[in-house]
Amino acid sequence: MRYLHTMVRVTDIDQSLEFWCGLMGLEEAVRRDFPEGKFTLVFLTAPEDTAAFNEGRAPALELTYNWGSDESYQGGRNFGHLAYEVDNIYEACQKIMDGGVVINRPPRDGRMAFVRSPDGISIELLQKNTPLPPAEPWSSMANTGEW
Repeated sequence: MRYLHTMVRVTDIDQSLEFWCGLMGLEEAVRRDFPEGKFTLVFLTAPEDTAAFNEGRAPALELTYNWGSDESYQGGRNFGHLAYEVDNIYEACQKIMDGGVVINRPPRDGRMAFVRSPDGISIELLQKNTPLPPAEPWSSMANTGEW
């Protein structure tokens, strides 16, 4: 058995792609439209995993967009969270925050932070290798909301 992907339903594909690709830095690897079922699947990967994903050797995040649905997807935290390793947690959090997203659990320890996608999916960001030294404004930033 091997891990293939995590699927999350999204309510606005453009807003979700801006978040996942524009702010989080993922890449669109594959997009499949299913007119008969009225839905679109978009598979996103970390940049270093795109080629391996296309060869069937790396996992992905699958965004499922149901066309014309007005359903509200609640409880994104009910499955836990997605986790991504980043080269510099402070730079990643700053980019995300500059994009208008709340840092729910700031990287006070230089190692871990949590944010939420536009659809309420909890995302853990982990510093690659060893934690960075504590730094402001992160060290004194309080938690906000749920993470």
